[in-house]
Amino acid sequence: MNKQVTLKNGSILPPIGLGTWMIGDEPAKEKQEIEAILTGLRSGMGLIDTAEMYGDGRSEILVGKALDQYFKEGKREDVFVVSKVLPWNAGRKDMRNSCVKSLERLGLDYLDMYLYHWIGNVPMEEVVEGLNALQDEGLIRSWGVSNFDTKDMEKLLKIPGGEKCQVNQVLYHLGSRGIEFNLIDYMNGHGIVLMSYCPLAQGGRLSRGLRENPVVCDIAKAHGVTPSQVLLAWNIRNGHTIAIPKSSSATHIKENVQSAELELTAAELKALDGEYPPPAFKVPLDTE
Repeated sequence: MNKQVTLKNGSILPPIGLGTWMIGDEPAKEKQEIEAILTGLRSGMGLIDTAEMYGDGRSEILVGKALDQYFKEGKREDVFVVSKVLPWNAGRKDMRNSCVKSLERLGLDYLDMYLYHWIGNVPMEEVVEGLNALQDEGLIRSWGVSNFDTKDMEKLLKIPGGEKCQVNQVLYHLGSRGIEFNLIDYMNGHGIVLMSYCPLAQGGRLSRGLRENPVVCDIAKAHGVTPSQVLLAWNIRNGHTIAIPKSSSATHIKENVQSAELELTAAELKALDGEYPPPAFKVPLDTE
């Protein structure tokens, strides 16, 4: 991929990564799913997003199998692995245990990034302390958060050490644009990158019908691409977003990689705004 996104710690990442939600749940699909991950890695999609929650660790196990194969031909430093800790495991002691178990399932010595999956009952100060302790120990190289709205980010960045947060992973797609009201601007102002899940509208408001929308389809036809590729290109249009679509198909992975090279025109972006307008007021954060 020619396009890149740079974190404030200097890490350079591709604008589209590999999401693994619901991957690893069906043993009959294991070979296909591993091949899909390998296809992405070989195509320059060097970011994998997983979580201890996904299939109760089965996603991490499958990713670990794919990585084991890939490392026979590629280098560890060429892959940026992201996992997440559940909120009820976010106390300092439990967080370390969760991180070690994730590393064991993945077959890795360290995570490139560890995300606090969503806000729970553990005090935010303790969460930040735990994440920074893992980074100091070398079990993780960086950390971020997920499903944080603007007020949550403001609270986080007031905590000593909270400024080390690199990304906020939230639901974002053409039909769910609420974060554009003030969250994206706030994050940009503090150097925090947006990592978008469900960029192909697998969830959130107006999740249905995006790929069938006439304007989306006309734009896809004009570029000789699929509607899904248009949605991905729209998602990463600002240069500060990393989209992590889930796909267990090598064919779809290749399409996702190609989406990074698609440039939508100003007229096309305006037409999409007409179909799915940006927010005029604050709305609750979409999470499903």
